[in-house]
Formats: sequence, structure tokens, C-alpha cells
Amino acid sequence: MRLYENGAYLLNGLDIVEDAGDVQQILAAKTGKEVSKEEAAKNTIAYGILEAHNTSGNMEKLKIKFDKLTSHDITFVGIIQTARASGLERFPVPYVLTNCHNSLCAVGGTINEDDHMFGLSCAKKYGGVYVPPHQAVIHQFAREMLAGGGRMILGSDSHTRYGALGTMAMGEGGPELVKQLLNQTYDINMPGVIGVYLKGKPIPGVGPQDVALAIIGAVFDNGYVKNKVMEFVGPGVSNLSADFRIGVDVMTTETTCLSSIWRTDDEIKDFYEIHKRPEDYKELNPGAVAYYDGMIEIDLSKIRPMIAMPFHPSNTYTIDELNANLMDILDDCEKRALVSLDGQVNFTLKDKVRNGRLYVEQGIIAGCAGGGFENICDAADILKGASIGPDEFTLSVYPASTPIYMELVKNGAVATLMSTGAIVKTAFCGPCFGAGDTPANNALSIRHSTRNFPNREGSKIQNGQISSVALMDARSIAATAANKGYLTAATDIDVNYTKPKYFFDETIYKNRVFDSHGVADPDVEIKLGPNIKDWPAMSALPQNMLLKVVSEIHDPVTTTDELIPSGETSSFRSNPLGLAEFTLSRKDPAYVGRAKEVQKAQKAIEANTCPLEVLPEMKPVMEIVHTKFPEAGEGNLGVGSTIFAVKPGDGSAREQAASCQKVLGGWANIANEYATKRYRSNLINWGMLPFIIPEGELPFANGDYLFVPDIRKAVEEKADVITAYKVGEELVPFTMTLGELTDEEREIILKGCLINYNRVS
Repeated sequence: MRLYENGAYLLNGLDIVEDAGDVQQILAAKTGKEVSKEEAAKNTIAYGILEAHNTSGNMEKLKIKFDKLTSHDITFVGIIQTARASGLERFPVPYVLTNCHNSLCAVGGTINEDDHMFGLSCAKKYGGVYVPPHQAVIHQFAREMLAGGGRMILGSDSHTRYGALGTMAMGEGGPELVKQLLNQTYDINMPGVIGVYLKGKPIPGVGPQDVALAIIGAVFDNGYVKNKVMEFVGPGVSNLSADFRIGVDVMTTETTCLSSIWRTDDEIKDFYEIHKRPEDYKELNPGAVAYYDGMIEIDLSKIRPMIAMPFHPSNTYTIDELNANLMDILDDCEKRALVSLDGQVNFTLKDKVRNGRLYVEQGIIAGCAGGGFENICDAADILKGASIGPDEFTLSVYPASTPIYMELVKNGAVATLMSTGAIVKTAFCGPCFGAGDTPANNALSIRHSTRNFPNREGSKIQNGQISSVALMDARSIAATAANKGYLTAATDIDVNYTKPKYFFDETIYKNRVFDSHGVADPDVEIKLGPNIKDWPAMSALPQNMLLKVVSEIHDPVTTTDELIPSGETSSFRSNPLGLAEFTLSRKDPAYVGRAKEVQKAQKAIEANTCPLEVLPEMKPVMEIVHTKFPEAGEGNLGVGSTIFAVKPGDGSAREQAASCQKVLGGWANIANEYATKRYRSNLINWGMLPFIIPEGELPFANGDYLFVPDIRKAVEEKADVITAYKVGEELVPFTMTLGELTDEEREIILKGCLINYNRVS
């Protein structure tokens, strides 16, 4: 794999010319004409799709309208509740509500099914599509029924990626979907486009997760594709099946790219024909001369079975490399874990080495990444006639949709898997976010799923528990299962891959999925279970801000799972205040109490009472503030909390990572940088200030008060630099920035949140 240091031109989809040296002479010799970089940049597939969906008339400042929307049952209640508070009357575009995240998680009594019934009633009232539990995971349904060549889809899940099918898809926090439901736009600068040039053909035993992990390992740390579009081109694309491309594509989220798109061909045309939607296919290719802001060149024949060790998808090795350097790599993983886990529990992997080989206790093939037809068929071929054994090792397989499950039953793959001792379950995202198949304490699970962040598999560090996940491809998981839990690369096993043809049974969805076909019925009464609560009132941004730092996190990256844990806590997803009680519970258990204590002051201000009476520690703080800002106080002061994190927001798109801080009185984050655009957007849409502070020694510490004078004026007047003060024995100034904000984003912050911005009185 090669990452080009400069941009690159692609000629006729085949010939790469790096933008360096005598590039114009080379291009002229090859094309017979003068080539403009600016014009060539318009010849990417991504540019054409973005241009077709941009409503601003300015391709540098995009205002995107999406063709379709999709959400699952962790997010759709909050999204629709927010839109309802803003005057929603009907869904203006097709909006699919799937129920794949809280369908087997048996906590919270009637909460799960109450939310599902809320979704069904809203699909009827506002004109949407409702996919019942167990029918399909969100992204498989979108591939089968929503994607189309040249279209754009926005989903409230970070793995919203359908580029392999010719659809530019993006995963964002719920407020961005609210904007689309209210006929507003998705506003971004024109993103850079990175070419991913594929050549060669994968060897037998190498699967899509192997290619994906190799890419993630190469680009995550250096930010090569961060907030850019990955465009897959080159002759190697045609050597991959549709399922293989889909499996690579869904994992591009873990690179921190904004979106993805692939060139399409007869393989994708066949996909649409199989799914009875031939009219939705569109051939997509870059223009004769296309310019990319960077280029990744990959020889697929050189990719070998990969493993991403705990606790990040970028912590990658080949399985051969791991086996050859086992103790050294395990030792390195344990040292990394000390940072990720803050030393809260004892974590070891070296105890899993038995007779010089790594033993794992669990295998999972599941969800939008692993649950595809081809992955499971290949796994069944590897396991045919084998046994997973009667020891600790278990294997669970989750087909990504009921149509896939049905075909696996018909072709015998399910019987093959079950005869080995494996369990085949229904379409469910639980193993990916800690709501199913949580391993035993200190156990290691290998999974073809999307993420392996700390505790994302369901263990509770605050209770002294720790288990861990390594990501692998379904084929090597099956090979390991065939060896009863001893780590094995699929390339080390002699297998006859049968590659059965897939037949899609459309009657399954016709029989169970509710589709309004865009017709709203305003007479339908929305079903509101007792756990579904409205958002609490939120104040506008005050003129002056007093912030208390209530958590300080120095991990290199802080994930959204650490900000608000997934798993069983998501049963409270429809109750903003209930869910907020779990904020940072695994990372900083004292956070909620600290934040709520500070919030008392703001609540007193909102009630027109004295904040100093409910938060006495504020009195000496304000005395120091008044030495320089005597006017700060009644009528112009807000009080809230903030956290500091080096690089927060990697991972999930779920808005609760920001909204839970907001409902606890959070008014800002301070960071050296934000891991993803979607987390920063979530902060903004919840009226929180996304401060950026330069790397280096912090001018404050956890527990300190910070005074930010004239913050409202700074937002209104688009100040480049914000001067704040640490309040100690005296005021100590330091500076921060807010980064680029659109006019709409500034107005959302000024009004306190997106709900206030759109509120219909």
C-alpha cells in the first residue's frame, strides 16, 4: 500500500500521475492537451454527486439536500421528538426507521417495544417506512431497498456507507437529520477527495475486513482521509464481488473519512437486478482526467489476513505477524490498555497464550460489516465437517437481514454452521455496541463487526469487569473456530469455496415492512410509552459565561462510547435526563455529580434566584471576576460545565454524546482537535461551544473555573480568537478558538440549541 505525498491525477481510470515535478509536461504528453487542476477536480465521481445535490450555487460552500434518510431505534425517537417540537408535519423525503439495536436487549421492561411502537405510529403519521425488529440491520436494508446510483443518503448511524453501490452516504448525529426533515440543508465546505486505487485480486482466504483493516491501519493515525471523501477506482475494483466491496466500504467510517463512493460496473448492476431494482443502477466512473487531493494505491494480491487488536480498529497487524511476534505484540497491547483503561482494572492478554498459540474465547460474525451473504457462505465452507469444540470457545453468526438468512437456510449454510456447534441468530446490531454476546470477564472475542473500543463489547469497567475484542474477517474467524479457538488465518486452511449464487426474496419485506409510500396520515395518534420524554428547556447563550471544568481526559482519542456508553444504557435513549445519568460513567464516574452541582447555579439564574445561594463556591470566584469585569453578573451571566479532552468524538454518530452533556448543564467542550466532524456538529446543534485550544500544557485543570467574557458578542461578530480567564487568586488569561462556523451554526449556538432555532411557538 502506498500513500502519495501529493495530490494525483488519474487518466482514463487507469494511469496515476502524481502532482509533483514536471506534472504538466507529463500530462500534456499523455493527454495531448493542457490540463487544469481545477477542472480535473470536477471530474471525480464525488464532485458530480455533490454538485447534483448542492442547493447553494457555490461548490466551495455546499448546502446539501439528501434523497433519503435512515435511522435505527437508538436514535429515531430523539430525532422525531426534536422535529415535532419544531413543527414537523410530514417526512419530506423517504425516511426509514429500522429496529436493529434494541431488539434483544432485555432491560428496561417495555421500553424497547414502546419505542418500536412510537416508530411505527410516526411512520404512519408522517409518511415513512418502518422495519420491524429482526428483519434487517439498518445498513443492510438500505443496501437492499434504498441505495441507488448517484443518490445521497443521510443516516443517524456513523456506518451509513453505501458507496460501493454508487450512493454517497454519510452518518451524522440526529440533529442533521432533523434539519433535512424540516427542509433545511447539510452545510459543509467542499470536502477533499482521496482516490483509492485498487489493483490486483485478493488471494483465497482474504476477505473484505482484511482489506479494510489494512487501510484503516495505514491512514487513521496520520489523518490522511479525515473528513474527506474516499473514492475507490482502478482495475482492481472489478475483481471484487458486490458483497466484498460493501464489506470494505462500511469500514471506511473507521478511517474518519466523511463519505465514500466507488466506480460501478456490471457486478453492481447485477446487485440491483437481484434485488428487483434494475432502474436504480447507474454506471459511475471518474472523467478522463480526474484530480484527487491524495491517492492510496493498493495491490489487493498483497493483502493478507489481518487482525485489529484491542482497543481500536487501527491497531492492526497481519495474523502472521502477530503469531510470529506474539508475546511482544501482546505486551504492547497491554501497555496501550493502561492508557485506554486508566489503570482501573487489571488487563492481560498474555494469559491467553497456550502452547505458544493465542487462544480466544469467542467468535462473532455479525451486523452491517460481517453479516453479509458471501461472508457467511465462505465461513460455512471453512467450517464444513468441523467442530468448534466443547471448551470455552463459542461462535455466533448474525445474518444482516432476514432475506439473507432465508437464502442461507435454503442453500444449507445455516445447517452446516449449526452442526459445528455455532449458533445462528437474527439480524441484530447488539454485538457491535455491547447489547449482546458480552464475553466473560478477561475474555478475548474475535469479531467481524465494526469496532473494538474499550467496553464496547459490554463489559463494565466501573464494576471491575474487562473483556476485549479483536477485529478480523469472517473467514479467519471461521478458520479459528475450526481450530477450536486457536488463532488461525484463513489462508492457512485448504478450502473449496463454493460461492453459491444469492437469490433475494422480496416477499419477506412485502409481508412485514410498513411502507407508507410517502403518504402521511395526520389523524394517526403517536404512541408515547412512559419512558419517552420531551427535551428539557434550554437557555440562549448568555453574554458572559462562567464554566467549571468537570472532567479532564488526556487519552489520545476519546470515543463517543466513552462519552456516553452504549449497551444496556441505551434503553434510556428516549429519556434525555435518564440517559444523561450514564454520561462518562465508564471513563469518569464522578462527572455526572460534578456537572449537576454546577447546573444548580444555571437553574437558579433561569428561576430568577441567586446562583450563589445554591452554589456557594461561586462567591469567591465571582469576586475575582469582578476585579476586572465588575459588570458581569445578573442579567448577563450564564453558568455551566465543560470537559477537556485531547481529541473527543471518534466513533458513533449518536447525538447523545453531546446532548447528555447539554442536559446536565454542559455549555462547551475544550479540545486540541475533534476526532470527527459529526461529533463537533452534534455539539453545535445542541448549543455547545466547540472550543479548540493549542496542544501543550493546559492553562487550567479539572475543577478550575473559567470566565469567558463577551462570548455572545464573539460568536455574533465571528471573532477569530476567544480570550478566556482561569479564575484563581487572580485572572490568568489564555486564548481559544471556535473554528469555522456557518451563519446558521452561529445562530443555533446563540439560541441555545437546534430546537430553539427551529421552535414553533
